[in-house]
Amino acid sequence: MCKNKKECFGVLDNVFPMGQDGLRTIVPECFDCLQKKECLQSALKTKQGLRFREKVLDRNHPGGLLGKLRQWSEKKTLNRLMKEREERS
Repeated sequence: MCKNKKECFGVLDNVFPMGQDGLRTIVPECFDCLQKKECLQSALKTKQGLRFREKVLDRNHPGGLLGKLRQWSEKKTLNRLMKEREERS
């Protein structure tokens, strides 16, 4: 893990911005960054990242009872994480 983080580190709109077509895109400059995995993981833990993950879950249509239970469980986890973020703010 690098100690010298860039200003864009962990900011969802910088590392995974919304494109003109309404889809999130990958920034080509991020491919060469040594911190790309840690950066995106950090961005997905932010309030904005948690909302993005929730939207992805909502768009996914799980098959069968187990798929629906897994989706429900993941949404509950995201909801808990969002509440924790709000309490810390």
